[in-house]
Amino acid sequence: MGAVSNHGSSGEVARCALSRNKEPASYEYRMEGHGISGADRKRCKLRTRRRDLLELGGIYALILVVIWTPRPWQAVLWVIAAGIMIYIAYLSFEGLRPMGLCTANLVRSLWAVAFAMAVAMIAVVLAVRLHTLHLPETPWLFLRKYGLYVLWAAVQQIILQWFFLSRWLRLMNDATSAAALTAGLFAVAHLPNPILTLITLVFGMASCFFFLHYRNLVPLAIAHAILGTCIGITIPAAIDHNMRVGISYLTYVEHETITKNVLTKPQRPY
Repeated sequence: MGAVSNHGSSGEVARCALSRNKEPASYEYRMEGHGISGADRKRCKLRTRRRDLLELGGIYALILVVIWTPRPWQAVLWVIAAGIMIYIAYLSFEGLRPMGLCTANLVRSLWAVAFAMAVAMIAVVLAVRLHTLHLPETPWLFLRKYGLYVLWAAVQQIILQWFFLSRWLRLMNDATSAAALTAGLFAVAHLPNPILTLITLVFGMASCFFFLHYRNLVPLAIAHAILGTCIGITIPAAIDHNMRVGISYLTYVEHETITKNVLTKPQRPY
């Protein structure tokens, strides 16, 4: 929807568009059209800010509802949330480059993948020494268990950087504050898992600053997949509950407790 200008004989419809400056964390609003007044610009900017706040609040609320809803309703809400987010992405789509899905700075930013590999190798060595390494029995089982996680890691980075970080930047116009708030929301979404909450807070902050500097999502998605898989095979399920979050983390504890209680319950003699 646009605002009709009172200036100019043609009475054209003003259209709001977002334009990124050369500064990595600076956003400005640009009006396309002729004879657009300052009042129209102000209204358009306010309308865009309201839309950003509505999208941020609505999508984050849906994410939390999905995380804390028990099955089988969780799957239904997940589909609804995914559909809404895809629709919002369609409305605000400006190309793959603003999303970071491009070749710009790709080679320069690949050090993040090497760093993730180094961290993963150190973690695996420590897990071997501590006898906590638990790999699937066959390569097929490994691929079956972690193959889709690679795609999920990329989706998480798109949501984190392109959806949340970009909107907080427009609203706050401060890179540090936007990155901190985005990372904080990312960590809260991993409660009550203490390990994942701490890791996602640190990794979320680092990935936001990385994206602001390089504007490329590919190395982040790969590094996310490597580190996530590393957590899955090096930390025992009894500690991180198979990387579950929300109500799934709590129900995992309840399930394990119930199982132990059943096994240890004295059997009535016949």
